[in-house]
Amino acid sequence: MNEFDLIKRYFQNGGLTPPVADGIELGIGDDCALLYPSADRLLAVSMDTLVADVHFPAQADPALIGERALRVNLSDLAACGAKPRWFTLALTLPDMDKGWLAGFSQGLLRVAREYDVHLVGGDTTKGPLSITVQVHGEVEPKLALRRDGASAAELVYVSGTLGDAAAAVKSFSGELSTDEQSLQHFLNRYYHPVPRVQEAQTLAPMLSAAVDISDGLLADLGHICERSDIGALVDLDRLPLSTALIKSFDEQSAVQLAASGGDDYELCMLVPQTVQQQFEDSAAALGLQVSLVGHTTNQHQGVKALFRGAPAELESIGYQHF
Repeated sequence: MNEFDLIKRYFQNGGLTPPVADGIELGIGDDCALLYPSADRLLAVSMDTLVADVHFPAQADPALIGERALRVNLSDLAACGAKPRWFTLALTLPDMDKGWLAGFSQGLLRVAREYDVHLVGGDTTKGPLSITVQVHGEVEPKLALRRDGASAAELVYVSGTLGDAAAAVKSFSGELSTDEQSLQHFLNRYYHPVPRVQEAQTLAPMLSAAVDISDGLLADLGHICERSDIGALVDLDRLPLSTALIKSFDEQSAVQLAASGGDDYELCMLVPQTVQQQFEDSAAALGLQVSLVGHTTNQHQGVKALFRGAPAELESIGYQHF
């Protein structure tokens, strides 16, 4: 089986690229995909590379690797308030493992169907296992969420619970001792992060800025502060923690994971005080748990954290790119 047979068998004919799909004039099989963006929409594009034993365990179930690879990229579109449309895939493989490819493509397919996003091209080559996904979405210009849109005296909210995926990473290195139910909860949060795509589109009119939490809440909120030239104060006592996290770690360790662990792919959202009640009511209507964890300031000194009312110094334990 050569490269083109691989693409045709596991991706082109596997349901990831239907023969006819909305907005696709030409998909896999040519030098370029030909796409029809919707009128009066901005095209939102994001790309991430995931490297084996850096961003995921190389020996993990390939279906779970496929699911995670697409989910974490769709989370970037959620942070921009964009609707997913298409994606491309560059896959570097150490060998032609048909069982691995079948599982990986099925994991991709499950997520692609869930979020109605279609594979339109990519590349394959031989080398150490790595996965690069580029996602394409659309957003109304006035509703696009940007990191430079925040102001002082706004409220900092996060969705879901934080720290669970970082706990899963602890388990990969043998640093976690917990019960089986809690371990499965952590692994599910790691391999099946929920990109808040629909929720972000609904809440976007009430937000000034947003970012998805991939490198840790404090680090990612810091990106907003830097781009918007503001500061922020986070009350670590307010961080939403799962029952499994509370049960598996002492208080300080749980808070450390939630504040700086990363890999949650929840949203950190900046909300003007004038729309606070509307935002909370809208989130409740969506069934989305949101927690008020801090506020922005005009001190231009990045993100400060308080724990039990005193300044907290936390180690940055999320993924460091270099």
